Amino acid sequence: MNHLPILPILIPLFAGAIMAMIPGDRLPLKRLISSLAAFLQIPVAVGLLIGAGGGVLVYRLGDWPAPFGIILAVDRLSALMLFVASILAAAAWLYALRGDDRQGRGFHALFQFQIMGIFGAFLTGDLFNLFVFFEILLIASYALLLHGRTTDRIRAGLHYVLLNIFGSSLFLIAVGALYAMTGTLNMADMALRIASAPPADAPLLGAAGTLLIIVFGLKAAVFPLYFWLPRAYAAAAAPVAALFAIMTKVGLYSILRVHTLIFGADAGDLSGLVHEALWIVALITLVAGCIGALGAASLERLVAYLVIVSVGTIAAGLALQTPEAIAATLYYLIHSTWIAGALFLLAGEFARMRGEAIGGRFVPGPPLPRPMLLGGLFFAAAVSVAGMPPLSGFIGKLLLLSIVPTGWQTVFFYAALLGGGLLVITALGRAGSTLFWRTDARLPGAAGCDAVRLSAAVLLLTAGVLLVILAQPLMDYLEAAAASLIDPKEYIRAVLPAVSGAKGGAP
Repeated sequence: MNHLPILPILIPLFAGAIMAMIPGDRLPLKRLISSLAAFLQIPVAVGLLIGAGGGVLVYRLGDWPAPFGIILAVDRLSALMLFVASILAAAAWLYALRGDDRQGRGFHALFQFQIMGIFGAFLTGDLFNLFVFFEILLIASYALLLHGRTTDRIRAGLHYVLLNIFGSSLFLIAVGALYAMTGTLNMADMALRIASAPPADAPLLGAAGTLLIIVFGLKAAVFPLYFWLPRAYAAAAAPVAALFAIMTKVGLYSILRVHTLIFGADAGDLSGLVHEALWIVALITLVAGCIGALGAASLERLVAYLVIVSVGTIAAGLALQTPEAIAATLYYLIHSTWIAGALFLLAGEFARMRGEAIGGRFVPGPPLPRPMLLGGLFFAAAVSVAGMPPLSGFIGKLLLLSIVPTGWQTVFFYAALLGGGLLVITALGRAGSTLFWRTDARLPGAAGCDAVRLSAAVLLLTAGVLLVILAQPLMDYLEAAAASLIDPKEYIRAVLPAVSGAKGGAP
């Protein structure tokens, strides 16, 4: 059995456990262990990315066969999400090494446990362990959000914790209902049982599936469940906020996984359970995020609203449920995750240089050092996130606009995406002019640039440029991933080898 699929979970698990036992004054040792763990994930993710191209990789814990044992399944989508998250985590960790990890206790262990939860959510093949990994990443995120213990972080953390506890309760109810109706928690096995379920069970199964969408919508921060995100992300330390850029994508990934596998084409009347509702909610989320970005009073809050814009855009693409739409949406997901992470890191560096009293607020501050370098980095990130040529944001939006079916959907999607883009450009233009032009030389001089912190942001911006250079082979991979999601027979056969086809009753 190939043991590579379990490494993304074991590496942060053991690294976090070891660092939790190391005394707090051994910071250099903690940094060494955590750096090795963070950067080792990249070659592991690349190996899984290559391996998943040849078929679904399945790891059976204890060698127990599915659906009785716990399984990890790596298809093209899982491997892609692992790679995206590993690059983002490496950049966030590089930034944190310059002193952000000193602001509170346990940062190193918590950072690794957060990565473990994120990677586990992408790898798990059953609903209950999806819940478990959600809780791991959420518990770690609660503590990371409070890292530094400022008043804003404590206030934001309270709302964040309460809402996610409520969401976790709904998650358990939905999982319990599905288990009661199907007798299994393995997602591939559940897909087969729902496909052959009697019509009398359809209402309860549909209610449980809808409840899951609500839970994942809360995790992804779609309208009207997004109000916790701007305050929480804006208050978090820069490397923590950058890592959080992938957390909304975990919710979107779960929506895509559950409703193409469990409630896919073979689910009969339950197929396409909430597509139209998700489409409408996604457009409202997109517009609300753009309006929030336009009214943001600080760079950190502006970037947090840009995350909401990306959530709405991605959810709209996923709601179409066609291979072309999913492939285009996955391209945009990669771009938006990396560029949002870069912007959070740049926002943190700008706030540090402007001083604690001013931070990232849109008020006149001291002239920033090396304005050509900093302005160039901010301009590159702004152009990309706004969807202007020639960077990855433009390609992502162009792909999305090209796959929307004709009719009322085209009109509303074009209006939301292009009109929202105009609002985003306006908001970013205001931010740039305030940071680099509305300065006051009488204020205390700004702190100098930190080359390591800036290199972390440059890493993510460079990854965004590679999305343009490698757009064609990447799209080939994404189209294959989308096709396997729409027709999950290969996934089900890999997880349940005794099943000879994707249809029929449970084995």
